Amino acid sequence: MRILAIDPGYDRLGIAVIEGDPSRPTLIWSDCVLPDKGPHEQRLAQVSRAITRAILDYTPDILAIETLFFSINKKTALGVAEARGAILAAAGNASLPVCECSPQQVKLAVTGNGGADKAALANMVPQLLTLPKKKRFDDELDAIAIGITALALNPLKH
Repeated sequence: MRILAIDPGYDRLGIAVIEGDPSRPTLIWSDCVLPDKGPHEQRLAQVSRAITRAILDYTPDILAIETLFFSINKKTALGVAEARGAILAAAGNASLPVCECSPQQVKLAVTGNGGADKAALANMVPQLLTLPKKKRFDDELDAIAIGITALALNPLKH
């Protein structure tokens, strides 16, 4: 199964393509998209284009995305919600099934602890699969972790 995994964001969008099975995940590609500062609708269009391009380039079987986590900062939550809309629309346009993973599911699947912190998650990802050497934003590592989680959940078998 090939998964296009997304850590949704308005300022930074983590994207990863993972395949294999839960015991042997393989990273095909990952990146962090940084939409240009500019008009709101143009930033969301960049998010949508990035997802569409990844779908066309990597032909995933499913798109995995983290559910919205409401924080104290409502402006940030609103931007992430709108980015999720652009991402889900791109998946819908490609007739790509969607698997939503909660932050707790991701932490549990990757670290074995649903209450783990970001550092624990970032430390475990390179232990679960081979990562080419490069500097990564947390968003990119989070997308990889979401892909690993979706492999464990195996949503296409349900």
